[in-house]
Amino acid sequence: MRNTDLIEEISITEMERLRIGNAQDQEAQTGVTVLLFDGGASVGVDISGGGPASRETPLTSPVTADNPINAIVLSGGSAYGLAAADGVMRYLEEHGIGYETGFAKVPLVCQSCIYDLGLGRADVRPDAKMGYAACVDAEQYLSSEGSDATGLCDSLGAGTGAAVGKLCGMERATKTGLGVCAFSLGELKIAAIVVLNALGDVFDPENGQKVAGLRAADGVGFSDTCEELYRLTQRTDLFTGNTTIGAVITNGKFSKAELTKIASMTRNAYARCIRPVGTLADGDTIYAASVGDVPADINVTGTLAADVMAEAIRRAASCTRDSDGSRMQTR
Repeated sequence: MRNTDLIEEISITEMERLRIGNAQDQEAQTGVTVLLFDGGASVGVDISGGGPASRETPLTSPVTADNPINAIVLSGGSAYGLAAADGVMRYLEEHGIGYETGFAKVPLVCQSCIYDLGLGRADVRPDAKMGYAACVDAEQYLSSEGSDATGLCDSLGAGTGAAVGKLCGMERATKTGLGVCAFSLGELKIAAIVVLNALGDVFDPENGQKVAGLRAADGVGFSDTCEELYRLTQRTDLFTGNTTIGAVITNGKFSKAELTKIASMTRNAYARCIRPVGTLADGDTIYAASVGDVPADINVTGTLAADVMAEAIRRAASCTRDSDGSRMQTR
């Protein structure tokens, strides 16, 4: 983060009307992270990758009905993991949360998934039970016994099976995880949570140093994913098990159209930190959610959102790497 006296780092728990919960299977190396919005949230989305696995993202479009979103789910399991939202919906229904249709309340839940089937067990994926468990975990979010997502980074929730630098297969990839960061600028607050699971290499946005990515064939240091990609100009079967998914949440008051723009501005963080990014072998997705009524400028908010997301990515890249830089264990 650029040095400035104007911006202060805060705990993500200081973001009102937001609760975060995680559930995971460490043996299978997959999991779920749920963002619950108390009172609902306006949400926009930016999808820049060519292979997203998602559910109900049209609810975020400025041309669809302007109904509050109750939850955003981030998960592993590729498209199989979309089943996790069923458990989130059941939890919300049990708590009387959802859009009133006259016959039943229908929870409005958006979801995006990473591909993590190359780690752990490919036949175990997030399901409704795990989605429900993540919601239960969110109940303790603000207590001392609450979700570990209040920390800076970890290999839990949707980040349990995340890795980067996968152009040459999992044996040369780097294990990553879930990154969290939150900033304030006066009364304006912005939080970011990201699951870092990219095809490309990851760089520190401040000094340009590579912090994670494709490992050299001999296991010493890194190779360059872009260079390796250029060597494969005739190859059409790129390893497609990627996708960096995340969300920025602000207490600034914005419409769905404005949040869609903020989400697209947040994408600058992906460009600063990940190379290559947004390929057809990625499903890169960013949600932007408004949970407050603080008057805020869209340009200021979008710029700060990119900064907080870049820091979350940096943390996700470094939180689970072995201190000696050794290769991660793959199945």
